[in-house]
Amino acid sequence: MSLLLVSDLHLDAARPATTRAFIELLEGEARGCEALYILGDLFEAWVGDDDPGEPGASVCAALKALSDAGVPVFLMRGNRDFLYGQRMAERCGATLLPDPCVAVLQGVPTLLMHGDLLCTDDTAYQAFRRQVRDPAWQAQFLSQPLAARQAFAAQARAASREHQQGLSETITDVNPRAVAETMARYGVTRLIHGHTHRPAMHALEVGGRPAQRFVLGDWYDQGSVLRIHADGEVLEALAVPGAGAAATA
Repeated sequence: MSLLLVSDLHLDAARPATTRAFIELLEGEARGCEALYILGDLFEAWVGDDDPGEPGASVCAALKALSDAGVPVFLMRGNRDFLYGQRMAERCGATLLPDPCVAVLQGVPTLLMHGDLLCTDDTAYQAFRRQVRDPAWQAQFLSQPLAARQAFAAQARAASREHQQGLSETITDVNPRAVAETMARYGVTRLIHGHTHRPAMHALEVGGRPAQRFVLGDWYDQGSVLRIHADGEVLEALAVPGAGAAATA
């Protein structure tokens, strides 16, 4: 059996075709996989576990059904859904993963990250990330009415788009030195992350050893899935039919 890894689906009510494609994956191929890893930004925004709206309700139910069928589901917070709590994990039947963390995938110790921590050249974003990950900030934010939190999320998304437009691709991508230092710190030669929306396999050297960095694709234009087969050697990044912003019917 294979392991499936996805990231950056950015599921949102405005893109129902993408949500349908992901649920079809959960009800289809994922039922025969060894485990499913979601490395952040499953949703376009998550303003608290008390939000009963869509597509959260449907996606959580589909993830819980997959977990109940015997497939372990692992969920990591991203920069859009960093407010996941234990209630969310229980709704999905999922295990929350710290970012970063090391998991042994098909026999290979692998560093899993959302990826935003590696974009160290974007100092303004890193400052914002430290602010919103602070437990005191989160407690104050979650104490607000749901409508106020939803309004804040909409404003934050607009500000993020404006911020990204004013930066070069180098600044919004990972910093190579940060990648090498992080992999060396965790003693691994394989890293898998998302966030940058630049799917690729990068060969590099860490501590004098050959290493690999796999970047998961986003689901704006097509659904991207990384499959790690049982032999631990073959990895494929393949599209999921029907996903993407263009198919919103």
